[in-house]
Amino acid sequence: MNLKIMGSALIIAGTALGAGMLAIPMVLAQFGLLWGTLLMLVIWSGTTYAALLLLEASIKAGGGLSMNTIARKTLGKGGQVVTNGLLYALLVCLLMAYIIGAGDLVKKMAASAGIELTMLQTQIAFTLIAGIVVAAGTAAVDKLNRVLFGMMLVVLVMTLFSLVPSISMENLMTVTSDSKVDLIKTSSVLFTSFGFMVVIPSLVTYNEGASQKQLRNMVVIGSLIPLFCYLLWLYAAVGNLTSEQLVHFANVSELIAALGTKYSSIHTILSVFTGLALLTSFLGVAMSLYHQNEDAFKQNRAVTYVLTFIFPLIGALLAADQFLAVLGYAGIILVFLAIFVPMAMTVKVRQQDSCGSGEQLLQTEQGTLYQASGGNMALGLSFAFGCFLLIAQMI
Repeated sequence: MNLKIMGSALIIAGTALGAGMLAIPMVLAQFGLLWGTLLMLVIWSGTTYAALLLLEASIKAGGGLSMNTIARKTLGKGGQVVTNGLLYALLVCLLMAYIIGAGDLVKKMAASAGIELTMLQTQIAFTLIAGIVVAAGTAAVDKLNRVLFGMMLVVLVMTLFSLVPSISMENLMTVTSDSKVDLIKTSSVLFTSFGFMVVIPSLVTYNEGASQKQLRNMVVIGSLIPLFCYLLWLYAAVGNLTSEQLVHFANVSELIAALGTKYSSIHTILSVFTGLALLTSFLGVAMSLYHQNEDAFKQNRAVTYVLTFIFPLIGALLAADQFLAVLGYAGIILVFLAIFVPMAMTVKVRQQDSCGSGEQLLQTEQGTLYQASGGNMALGLSFAFGCFLLIAQMI
């Protein structure tokens, strides 16, 4: 795997790692590690396969700067309008959550350094500075993300070395809620935590000329990294704090404060880690929204920059204490955009393959078209997975 493909896999992983890393212990601790782990594996499997369906549609449609182009080529004008509406709503919700989380962290870190800043100031400063990197292009995001992700992994290892020796088996085995209905309700937050598929069209374009095997590996490896990180973080957090404490935290700073009070030496480490996780996730999602606006409105960088960040910033300022609630709203939108839309795109391009009609489709160097494995049975399971997530929202 070359550096460009590996960097793209890290963008996928970095996009997923962020809000989910912070929220997962808070929503899963009360149900015990067995059921929490099983549910996370189910969510990971469903989202990864849906991402491979989007990869197939993106490749066969000839790539494209954003989902706007792919939806037009596969689903027509009506599908393009629906896809764009869902995508904008999702990306704005995710960016709102990341800005809220990052603003809270920056405020706490500044206060520890003797600098008093308001939430308004920290959220605006974070958005403006991080947005400049996004506007510089995918290559700039890729290179910065490699550095940030490497730092994040180092900090994660340091965090685990600090927390693992003090893990309490009693905490790990404690189950304070046997309600499977409440467990299923957490699916939206977990699903949003694997919401990396929005960056796939941009990465297909960025890796023009890569083989289908490389692109498939990019998606699979990129999804496996956050899965392992989430599980390790879940075990470390639950092993050091009781489920009663975790379920009452409203934001990441409270989680860090609780662990920092118990183990003062890791307060700074946890702050740096969560900050890096939020930043890498913000960069991936913002890159997708920036490319979507660039493709849809055909404006210069300054105008595209404003269009990309003005609405998420305003939303974050108005919903400053709604971190988990915003993630829940994003989860509802993501079900349609990340499961049903890629499925519809894939069915359409496969019909074009069999009929030999439609727009010219991209072929690999072997002359064969990439297709996610599993056939109609896998498509049916993916549809059932999407229905499961919708039912979880309506319970």
